[in-house]
Amino acid sequence: MILFALIVLSLFVSPLFILGENAHLRVHDNLDSNLAWYKVLTESGVMTGSVDARVPQIINGYLQRNAYGTEFSLIVWLYAFFPTMTAYALSQTIARFAAFLGMYLLLRKHIIPRPESAIFCVTVSLAFAMTPFWPSGMLSTLGMPLALWAFLNIRNGEKSWINWLVLTLLPLYASIVLGFFFFLSAMGLFWLVEAARNKSWNIRFLLAICYMTFVFLLVEYRLVYSFLFDEEPNSRDEYFHARLSFWHCVRLTFKNYIIGHHHVATMHTIVILPVTLLAFYLVIKNKLWKQERVFLFLFCLNFVLSAWYAFWFYKGWLPLTERFHFLDTFNFARYHFLRPLVIYVLFALSLKLLWNAGGGWKRAAPRLAIVQVVFMLFFNEEVLFQFRPTVKEFFAEEQFTEIKEYIGRPQEEYRVASIGLHPAIAQYNGFYTLDTYNNFYPLEYKYQFRKIIAKELEKNAAIRTYFDEWGGRCYIFTDELGKNYLYEKDSTKTLKNLELNTEVFKQMGGTHFFSAVPIENAEENRLSLEKVFDSDQSAWRVFLYEVIKRTTTPLIISWELRAYP
Repeated sequence: MILFALIVLSLFVSPLFILGENAHLRVHDNLDSNLAWYKVLTESGVMTGSVDARVPQIINGYLQRNAYGTEFSLIVWLYAFFPTMTAYALSQTIARFAAFLGMYLLLRKHIIPRPESAIFCVTVSLAFAMTPFWPSGMLSTLGMPLALWAFLNIRNGEKSWINWLVLTLLPLYASIVLGFFFFLSAMGLFWLVEAARNKSWNIRFLLAICYMTFVFLLVEYRLVYSFLFDEEPNSRDEYFHARLSFWHCVRLTFKNYIIGHHHVATMHTIVILPVTLLAFYLVIKNKLWKQERVFLFLFCLNFVLSAWYAFWFYKGWLPLTERFHFLDTFNFARYHFLRPLVIYVLFALSLKLLWNAGGGWKRAAPRLAIVQVVFMLFFNEEVLFQFRPTVKEFFAEEQFTEIKEYIGRPQEEYRVASIGLHPAIAQYNGFYTLDTYNNFYPLEYKYQFRKIIAKELEKNAAIRTYFDEWGGRCYIFTDELGKNYLYEKDSTKTLKNLELNTEVFKQMGGTHFFSAVPIENAEENRLSLEKVFDSDQSAWRVFLYEVIKRTTTPLIISWELRAYP
């Protein structure tokens, strides 16, 4: 049974190896950011740079090296040693096989250890390993079952070195802010409740929690430094989350509970949710309150995590966020990142309950588990994103090489920005960009960049709020394009009333715009259409616009110069 599951999982990841750059991947928070970040970092010369180092290719060197995370992460070195798609395929394989192993060990030993439950251990673990998780999250959520298995072993007095090895290695392939901060704090609360209830200290369990936390802090030393010692105002300082009404939060609670969140997609709506509700009914009907305390706890916790996620955005938090600024800069809503672990353990317990009910329910339980596995096959990236550009079409390396050759200058001597295209595409192809997608960059730069798009923001409240109250996407936003950054070559969209401050753009060193759509009033913006680039191997038609030169010498605003007009 296990061998069959491993074969299925191997087939599941095989398109990444077979198709390579012709594979279809998630764009949001993946192609539009992380994959380009890894390439920029490995070519920047500051991979292992100091905490004060800057990445020269991005936003005139204002971007801190710390914004790209730690060099002690295995995923960074995968992209350093292998081509992008090889690294991506290896990363997916590592994460999914570790997820299967962790969930299987957890269920088999601690959740449903009886021999007749073996089929549920395998099928639930396989379904969990095939969830369309956030690729660059690595084992931040998928590694939680393995960590919980090790913690429970230590809690129960097991002295195997393997448990400590797991707690040591997981931080090298996971992120504390993308999952394990919330997991470890939950473990701490679990230890505290047990200590109070049993009136005894489980010192080894406490030491294990402290040890893994310490390893994470060592690995994430750049994050620790930025949080504790970097006093420069950054874009996170203007992130405002508390803006939803009470009833909006109620609706969001049920939406998250039923559908989930794309960063921790569990695909539980069709099969798992009805099964857990049915199991809950059986617990009530048969009065299994004492026997199924773990099931009842997880059933309630699942809903509580959705409510916590939704109400984190409740405007009633505003007085607290104004007084304690870290409540805005750190996303505590991510406690809902515990839900994949909770939901799939809950699913396994629900199947056990159906099995124990006997009769038709007993026959239905393994079938329902298999249905969920089959259902997950349709959430392979190649299926999910089949109508999106392939990796090759997205990054369009041939096309952007033509653009580079046409401009004919060393890329470090000029700056570009994109319209209707993600800046990650230009960055991936070695261009120095004034625009970017990063969650952590100096606020000083955000204000300067805003001057370029100020008139466009005035026209559109949605993009104004998006930029001013978050700003992670430091893009050339326009009223007519809104928040769409994927205008492919078959688009008929044009820009008719563009109003950019190209003088500021020029002063910052900007020379060219890569636009996915034609600009009808280019001359009004002091822009000259140089050439249109098209390619059969690209998803884009790129209109290359150059800022019309004046006699005055442009002033490149960089981190080193700190000069302003």
